[in-house]
Amino acid sequence: MVTADTGPSIISWEKGGVKLEKINCWEFKRCGREPEGSHAQDLGVCPATQEDRLHGTHGGRKAGRSCWVLAGTLCGGKVQGTFAQKFRNCETCDFYQKVKQEEFPKFQLSAILINKLQRSN
Repeated sequence: MVTADTGPSIISWEKGGVKLEKINCWEFKRCGREPEGSHAQDLGVCPATQEDRLHGTHGGRKAGRSCWVLAGTLCGGKVQGTFAQKFRNCETCDFYQKVKQEEFPKFQLSAILINKLQRSN
């Protein structure tokens, strides 16, 4: 579902003469945890759709292209814990790998993103 708050947020860009689209995690994974999404009621609204401090990171809306640094995102159908608890899973995630590849060589490391979150408190 596309809402005024979360989308549409697909950004087109070119790399090596090929047109690509940057999409956010909730669009890529189709988890339904965006506001008014199909699983927002039972699993809660995902923090990636609400986190303003990472808005624009890797060209994403809210934290939609940096979800791996947030607690409470969904993986394998389960709500995940803190960054330290979940990052090993995130490193192998198809979406994380996609963002990392698309953003190379300007991919922002997790430590930098966590620092942004901490500075903004």
